[in-house]
Amino acid sequence: MRSETPSGPSDDTAPGDGLVRAGAIVFIIGAVATLVTVAPLFLGAEPFPPVAYAVCMLMGVGFLVAGAGVLRSIGAQRRQARAATQTR
Repeated sequence: MRSETPSGPSDDTAPGDGLVRAGAIVFIIGAVATLVTVAPLFLGAEPFPPVAYAVCMLMGVGFLVAGAGVLRSIGAQRRQARAATQTR
């Protein structure tokens, strides 16, 4: 049975893993920026300048980068499966 399972890279990292990790980090930075930017609105303090709200957009950018990593990983797995079925 083990010989039928296609073997992956030896270090167990898929092609899109780096993008997913980077996207998660950027997403977390954007989420923290969103919390920091919205907090003064609830605390009755002076709101931050509009540039601070632009940093909140990193949340969406991180989501897109992570999604691109997932799509890249899916593509690599499909190519690997297609190559495994053609060799039989």
